Amino acid sequence: MFAIVSIAGQQFKVRKDDELFVHRLAGNTGDKVEFSEVLMVSKDGSITMGNSAKVQAEILDHLKGDKVIIFKKNRRKGYQKKNGHRQSLTKIKINEIA
Repeated sequence: MFAIVSIAGQQFKVRKDDELFVHRLAGNTGDKVEFSEVLMVSKDGSITMGNSAKVQAEILDHLKGDKVIIFKKNRRKGYQKKNGHRQSLTKIKINEIA
């Protein structure tokens, strides 16, 4: 059994006991969250479309992703600019697809 669910503007294919990284969610470590925007559910080969299901998950951790380096340069002008960014992520574990 799996479901396609929209979490923080992205779509994920999830199964029970999956752990995945999503954009930062509000809540503390150990909190339960519920996602009601379920696009599709497949159970034993039968497919159900629409928001008839809910996905329940638990927040495991808040962390930051890998650093992405942004480097800008104009040749022959002496202009160089280096910047970095680390995306804030949340690690969640899928507990139930109901």
